Amino acid sequence: MSDSKFNSIRELFARSQRDLLRLLARRVGHDDAPDLLQETFLRVMHRQMPETVVDPGAYLRRTAVNLAMDFSRRRRLETKLFVPEDAAPETPSQDSSVEQSLEAGRRADLLRRAIASLPPKCREVFVMRMHDELPQDEIARRLGISRNMVDRHLRIAIRRCRQAVS
Repeated sequence: MSDSKFNSIRELFARSQRDLLRLLARRVGHDDAPDLLQETFLRVMHRQMPETVVDPGAYLRRTAVNLAMDFSRRRRLETKLFVPEDAAPETPSQDSSVEQSLEAGRRADLLRRAIASLPPKCREVFVMRMHDELPQDEIARRLGISRNMVDRHLRIAIRRCRQAVS
């Protein structure tokens, strides 16, 4: 990256930092906003910003908004898949044995790994259907793919998840 381009991006960051931090804080909260702000700057710095970008400020804001949406989506998925430590029972349930509890934890871990190992588009379709509870037609529209392709991704994801926990 040339020094002049680096300096122009650095100046853009300096001018936009406060506004971007407020934008991110509204979307993801004050605790996570600084990390996403830093990630935004890193992404733009490492990406070769095309010379054809008419409004670099808008490009920077769009990058921040996209990162915030990804972060929120990931947080919702984690909330759905993982039990927070403070919500986990401290003592074993009277209804289940230690072996059953261990087995349930093992299966949950296998399921998380299976979901994480899915191909990106397949995982995205699976999460949109199972977590966001979107209908297949809406998923197809949002991702710009056919309904049949959505169904195919879901079949693959469900088959792999079942195989992982059985």
